Amino acid sequence: MSELVKLSIHDDVAVVTIDNPPVNALSPGVPEGLESSVREAAANPAIIAIVVIGAGTTFIAGADIREFGKVVAGTTKPADLPAIIRSLEDSPLPVVMAVHGTAFGGGFEVAMGGHYRVIAPTGKIGQPEVKIGLIPGAAGTQRLPRLATDFAVAARMCVFGEPIGAKAALAAGLVDRIIEGDLLTGAINFAREIASQPFRKTREREANISDPAIFDQLHAEATRTRRGQEAPLAALESVRNVTLPFDEGCRREREIFVRCLHGTQSKALIHAFFGERTVAKIPDVPKETPTTQIRRAAVIGAGTMGGGIAMNYANAGIPVILRETTQEALDKGLGIIRKNYANSVKKGRFSQDEMDRRMALITPQLTWDGFDQADLICEAVYENMALKKEIFAQLDALAKPDAILATNTSTLDIDEIASATKRPESVIGHHFFSPANVMRLLEIVRGKATSKSVIATSMALAKKLGKIGVLAGNCRGFIGNRMVHVYLREAQFLVEEGATVEDVNSTLYDFGMAMGPLAMTDLAGIDVGWRIRQESKHLEKPGVRRPMISDRLYDAGRWGQKTGAGFSKYDENRNPSPDPAVVELIEEVAAKAGITRRPISREEILDRCIYAMVNEAAKILEEGIAIRAVDIDIVYLNGYGFPAWRGGPMFYADTVGLPKVLARIEEFEKTHGSEFWAPAPLLRQLAATGNKFNG
Repeated sequence: MSELVKLSIHDDVAVVTIDNPPVNALSPGVPEGLESSVREAAANPAIIAIVVIGAGTTFIAGADIREFGKVVAGTTKPADLPAIIRSLEDSPLPVVMAVHGTAFGGGFEVAMGGHYRVIAPTGKIGQPEVKIGLIPGAAGTQRLPRLATDFAVAARMCVFGEPIGAKAALAAGLVDRIIEGDLLTGAINFAREIASQPFRKTREREANISDPAIFDQLHAEATRTRRGQEAPLAALESVRNVTLPFDEGCRREREIFVRCLHGTQSKALIHAFFGERTVAKIPDVPKETPTTQIRRAAVIGAGTMGGGIAMNYANAGIPVILRETTQEALDKGLGIIRKNYANSVKKGRFSQDEMDRRMALITPQLTWDGFDQADLICEAVYENMALKKEIFAQLDALAKPDAILATNTSTLDIDEIASATKRPESVIGHHFFSPANVMRLLEIVRGKATSKSVIATSMALAKKLGKIGVLAGNCRGFIGNRMVHVYLREAQFLVEEGATVEDVNSTLYDFGMAMGPLAMTDLAGIDVGWRIRQESKHLEKPGVRRPMISDRLYDAGRWGQKTGAGFSKYDENRNPSPDPAVVELIEEVAAKAGITRRPISREEILDRCIYAMVNEAAKILEEGIAIRAVDIDIVYLNGYGFPAWRGGPMFYADTVGLPKVLARIEEFEKTHGSEFWAPAPLLRQLAATGNKFNG
């Protein structure tokens, strides 16, 4: 018997315990141990029923995702999980699956192989495989619809991968009882209760498809909300086969699963899954580095960013001071926070009492009172170096000696900001992304003097705030905005050279980006970009081409969605439409610059925008601004709307092939000059040696 699975006897009930910390994943040895333990228990004449339960805090969180890569590489042959689950189902004694924590993916497929399921009140079940580009592969798409009394619930679980809680699972017929109190005791009592009753195998049930239109409805919804993703539609394809005999449905499910497993999208999504864990590891900041507990925080600036940042602290239960310079600005910021929370209450995300509790944690004020008690102070004023340095000089005099002084700057030099203090080791960048209370990314920027303790504390804080913290080095724009600068540069060059605004936006949207680059500019605010450019004018090289259209739009008062006009014009619902006035402005700019306009293909639009980012990212990597290629990918997946199913810009370049990417960049260098398109030395090196960014 496997050491990962233990068999114990409780009078007349056998208990099979899966003990594979931390989450009881179905690693090698677990499925086999489960099968042999159930078989041994069933052969014991003193036993009347069998309970399967997980040790620790969960049942079975799912498959060991690392094994998928080994299967694709051909370095391992996994256990035949479908056959093992079938053997559990064929047990002559009733098998009761006792679920607590999570039963996801293969874990829930195991649970469905039992004859009964009981669940703790906080337990969750689900088939989230689509989130890593796969479908259930151990008869999940065949058993789940047969088990559920509500077919639509089962189909949605397979197609969209969202888990459900204990009450919803009971209502859908997926579990038989919610066990209050000790789960094992309750499961054993339940097992004795049903031991003498006849039981049914899940695979022998028939799916109750009350409305066949559900398939078309789910197809339309998946196409709309999971744009570009293959796995949701593949899962739906497999669920449709539930009308076939069980074995035939399973055979087809396996074919679809293998197709997805060997596809690029699953590799990309698995890369992203592990990437989120990898970025937490900082090579020169050991695990044992001491950290400061953040018990009180303060935020300077109650604008869009400052208000969102304050919400993050309140959401995490951390009291936060929110300071502004005028009562009008403070009231406006607090009003937006209250409105955001009220929307969450309206949507049922939490209660009015919870909203009141969070609001009470935010102290709005015009003074510096209490700043001397804050463990962390985050500055979130607009991008102006002089103003930021003035604030940090004040903070240096106000803050307690061990306070962390963070800036939300998106582009400015952390070291210059730190130079306004006598404690540069305490200064760090906390670059939140808008809306700060929603976006998962926190770009943490280290200065040359930032202490390891401040870095470790910031990484731990990101986790507490529900963010993915990625460490970046100090340069203009850090990782994300340094790359987005060249992305937006090419988008604007393209429209000046002859592409339409709509072609540029739709090409990148169809690639999978959350929105086109010029649409993103309109959303962020053309005035915001203009202010950033004013701050960095001294860094521009004379005589080098730069985009001109944004400045002209700014001068015309076309600041994007906020004014109803930018690169596009917007109606009262902020829906965009082409604007002939912008076409005239672009043609005027091109003529003045001596640019001969021409038709531009979607292929060129895509390659110039994406490969400009990839080439800049290669420089960021070789300069040590990013620790690893995957750090860049995680920044772009979580902060810039890059499609997760493409794995991030570096992973995408790897899938295209770096020699092909390099060749295309060299073409652009010949046409558009070395100033913008000289290939990064690292890209040349990797392409020449057959290596990858994520190698």
